[in-house]
Amino acid sequence: MHLARLRLRDFRNYARLDVDFAPGFHLLLGGNAQGKTNILEAIYLMATLRSFRGVGGAPMVRHGQKGYFVGGTVVGQGEREIKMYWSPRERKLSLDGQPVKRWSDYLGVLRAVVFCTEDLQLIKGTGRVRRRFLDLLLSQTHRAYLPLLQRYAQALRSRNALLRQPILDPAALDSFSQELVKHGGEIIRQRRELAPRLAPLVDRAYRRIAGDAEELRMEYLPAVKQDFAVELAQSGPRERGYGATLVGPHRDDVQLLLNDRAAAQFGSEGQKRTLALALKMAQAEYLTTLHGAPPILLLDDVMGELDLRRRSAFLPLLEAARQAQGQVFLTANEESWPRELARDLRRWEIKQGTLTAAVA
Repeated sequence: MHLARLRLRDFRNYARLDVDFAPGFHLLLGGNAQGKTNILEAIYLMATLRSFRGVGGAPMVRHGQKGYFVGGTVVGQGEREIKMYWSPRERKLSLDGQPVKRWSDYLGVLRAVVFCTEDLQLIKGTGRVRRRFLDLLLSQTHRAYLPLLQRYAQALRSRNALLRQPILDPAALDSFSQELVKHGGEIIRQRRELAPRLAPLVDRAYRRIAGDAEELRMEYLPAVKQDFAVELAQSGPRERGYGATLVGPHRDDVQLLLNDRAAAQFGSEGQKRTLALALKMAQAEYLTTLHGAPPILLLDDVMGELDLRRRSAFLPLLEAARQAQGQVFLTANEESWPRELARDLRRWEIKQGTLTAAVA
């Protein structure tokens, strides 16, 4: 799988961009705030319908414009054409000229894994960040998972709204509780199955980067301990006080331990960065194993932030992408780009929202 063509209109600092990309390695060179990361963001947006910067649509619209357009041609087993438009009043997403009615029918058309500074939140952030990490991976690999999440979220919103009412409707609450248990139980089951498959990949990636200095453990921590329906009923009195549902997969977490101590609290900055990198490497390896082809790798100046040992450990992932005729996009400045990849890199220069092929 690779992105053969990218089209942008009024996206971030790009007024207009039409560019063709071959499989292989693409190095995006330029100074700060020139538009390197915006290219990666556009590709990731097509893959996941989200920005890895954690923002909504408005910040991605070029200053002074009404909306943005992002489109592309993806080549895999066939050729697929993606078009998306966003404005405060209108949102469109089409695949091969047909409107996409359900996100679950779309996710997986373009698979991508991003490595960026925001990844540290996987270690330092709240449980919500780690839940989303699991949910994205499940959505990329199981078509039915995203609709399941959406049904659970709708039932949760409705139930919370009831809990905030001055007078409680027991019958309505019971109905939404049943919906919550039905969909939430399946979410928990799928997360519980994914975690032990992913954990060895994370451990192997971490050891590859850091050596055998620490013992790493990754554990899924479901908020429901045994019986969802029973625990939900037992939390009823407290829920009325909080006006919110206090039990369910929306409160799950993933525990990351180094030598049996929480990495977020006791790990050094270097250990946290290494662990975040290991999680993303495991994500890429999991997708490669499941689909038989690597996802597109998006590296936002990651190589420039790694010391020599960590860079050397990261290179096998890039080598695997090379051997599988995959596609990698790297951003860097002139000083930090990985020269060990120089023989196969296609260089691009970016300045003030203009992308040009660099002269070899």
